[in-house]
Amino acid sequence: MSENKPLFCQAHAGIRSLDPYEPGKPIADLQRELGLASIIKLASNENPLGTVPAARRVLADWQGDASRYPDGNGFALKQKLAARHDIDSSRITLGNGSNDVLELVARIFLGPGRNAVFSEYSFAVYPIATRGVNGTPRVVPALPADSDMPHGHDLQRMAASIDSHTGVVFIASPNNPTGTWLQPDAIERFLATVPADVVVVLDEAYVEYQDAAGRLDSRTLLERHPNLVVMRTFSKIFGMAGLRVGYALSSSTVADLLNRIRQPFNVNEIAQQCACAALDDMDFVVRSYTHNAQQRDALRAALQQRGLQCLPSQANFLTFDCAQPTTPLFDALLQEGVIVRPLASYGMPQHLRVTIGTEEENDIFLQALDRVLKRS
Repeated sequence: MSENKPLFCQAHAGIRSLDPYEPGKPIADLQRELGLASIIKLASNENPLGTVPAARRVLADWQGDASRYPDGNGFALKQKLAARHDIDSSRITLGNGSNDVLELVARIFLGPGRNAVFSEYSFAVYPIATRGVNGTPRVVPALPADSDMPHGHDLQRMAASIDSHTGVVFIASPNNPTGTWLQPDAIERFLATVPADVVVVLDEAYVEYQDAAGRLDSRTLLERHPNLVVMRTFSKIFGMAGLRVGYALSSSTVADLLNRIRQPFNVNEIAQQCACAALDDMDFVVRSYTHNAQQRDALRAALQQRGLQCLPSQANFLTFDCAQPTTPLFDALLQEGVIVRPLASYGMPQHLRVTIGTEEENDIFLQALDRVLKRS
């Protein structure tokens, strides 16, 4: 580091304060490290049913010309999304995953002297995007463990944390890594308190896994709140995490600003075609939702029978309290060929997060967990 210290110091303070994002451990890494033949990954909230079949067919049959740049404006995909959400295509911004659009929001509305408000125990990219432009994260304590929504967003305290230097508020429903969610009327009340010049990003990456009766009609809210930006992704329920496609719905003004700095070819041609096809395969979405709801309930019951308390979840994962530091448990599960997600980096050192897998994967996880807990 000593010979590179002058270069390190050239980076602004926000960058220097960051730790790199740590993704869920890849299967290939564990295979190389331990030489295991059988590994299941339940760490990154991927769809255990795989990629939506319509997209798989595009991948199998693709006859395109990879020597050509993709459509930089994503015309066909925007038309499909416009029809799905009943919104003008000028109000859609495409991203290389929804993280890409989160970064764009930060670049436009944050910077030195500006702060972003978000909840404790929320998505790691929010502070990364904020510090990356030398903005100030303003982390609001989550609801207490004994509340109706333990570790969920405290919208009242978040509203009180907004000041004249706030550029963005990030909220997520359902939230990662907790799985907690916000009631529609609570979100509406919150939006009514936010100044018109503060952008509110509503991250709905997991919304398709939420019970339909409790979902917010975020599309309607866009008409009443021009400062609202709604984030969606194809990575989760559509099973397209490796293709990297996300998007934002917003006012045309915000979309115009986002597209001024968006890289012109940020979503590749194959990914665009797969996303278009995926939007015609809602049967897969229904099947994925049903499978997840059933297996989430079964896995929650199994964990709680073992005395492990789960946080409320409307996502495709469960976060549970192990009542002990989880790094040794995580490492021991790796030895068993099971990859889950430790949450010490989120400030939850006694919690693990496990993705809802297939019934067989969930059983393998539980059996491995039993062996690990018996030794702990």
